[in-house]
Amino acid sequence: MVARDGVQPYQTLRQNLARRDRSLREKVVTLEEAASFVNDGTSVGIGGSTMSRTPMALIWQLIRARKKELSCSRCIISTDGDLLLGSGVSNHIISSWFAQGILWGLSKVMRHHIEGGHARYDEWSHMGVGMRFRAGAMGVPFMPMRSMLGSDVGKKRPEAKEFDCPFSGEKLLLVPALNPDVALIHVQRCDSYGNAQIDGLQFMDIDLAMAANKVILTTERIVSNDQIRRAPDQTKIPFFTVDAVVELPFGCAPHECYGVYEPMIRHMQYYVGLVNSEPVDGMRQYLERFVYGPKSWNEFLAMIGTDQLLEAARAGESIYDA
Repeated sequence: MVARDGVQPYQTLRQNLARRDRSLREKVVTLEEAASFVNDGTSVGIGGSTMSRTPMALIWQLIRARKKELSCSRCIISTDGDLLLGSGVSNHIISSWFAQGILWGLSKVMRHHIEGGHARYDEWSHMGVGMRFRAGAMGVPFMPMRSMLGSDVGKKRPEAKEFDCPFSGEKLLLVPALNPDVALIHVQRCDSYGNAQIDGLQFMDIDLAMAANKVILTTERIVSNDQIRRAPDQTKIPFFTVDAVVELPFGCAPHECYGVYEPMIRHMQYYVGLVNSEPVDGMRQYLERFVYGPKSWNEFLAMIGTDQLLEAARAGESIYDA
């Protein structure tokens, strides 16, 4: 039996791959149906980085579905991590950085849960998380790197092993593969089969999609397969890795989606003020009002406010102004 955050044997990876339906088929589902792909106690990889292309709607729905004991990994965690810990959905976070965003600094919600022993936090370097997903995508048990050697981060991660290179004799660090049970990724557009195109920085999403056993995509819009085929070089995540597709405009709100909208800063400031004044009660108030209260994602967006959505959209689309 391999721990959920441990390295999976190659034979297990092969068996998981053989069981998957990799056919070209329609995969469009509702947000509620997509959440059913995530079982209690599973490992979940989260796409995007910091406040960019965060699959917030999926996280929102997992909280509403009362999932529990999820082990969540992401290259850089922001307020999505707050919500996962504060709601009790996750009891284990793997990341290289955990804050409420560059504007607001370290998360008091995270500090309450981690320092209080209510959840586990495994800190890696940014390169370390990326190389773990890369190893998972390649189906190998580890990847060698140098960036954590000599750092305190490396000393705190017993899973990483120092190794003498058999070719150069130099010291290297071996970081274990990370193969999440499910990956949650938001993209600008994809077809109904799951061929996804990403504008702007791709972060670690391609490796994450290849490493995970299941992939759920949310997308700003579903386009035709003909449109995807007109620019095949822009397709970063292929259909055969994807299990479900959900069309969700503003699916990253209140975070950003490059080229579509910027963060809803006023809503973020309201949230940060609420949870920083009281990490437990403030989080409870936010969840009751904005997560459990709305009947749908569209109703949640309406609570943020049309003015904020339009302002964020104008700012996001301004990169295309002549």
